[in-house]
Amino acid sequence: MDHRSALNRLRASAELEIATLDADLHALFEASRADNADDEHDPEGATIAYERAQLTSVLTAARTQLTAVNEALARLDAGTYGMCEVCGAAIPAERLEIRPFATNCVACAS
Repeated sequence: MDHRSALNRLRASAELEIATLDADLHALFEASRADNADDEHDPEGATIAYERAQLTSVLTAARTQLTAVNEALARLDAGTYGMCEVCGAAIPAERLEIRPFATNCVACAS
């Protein structure tokens, strides 16, 4: 498996997701400024505060994943990619296929 290519694809995907979520969050802020409606008592659906919290949560997760991918790429460049940060053993290839930015072997991750 070409780990660098997989990580670069993950990075591009995370960057796109971050840009999209950031734009959505910005649009939500703008919409809430322009609208004086009391959405907190609107029985029709989710409140703006709820939508903002959801977007913020997903955006934070995407940024966390991007950081993990960038750190994995740095480990790849340093020659330490695929080594458990706790015990120093090799991380199984199967785990790296599923989670290319993994920092721990299965035993240490448990």
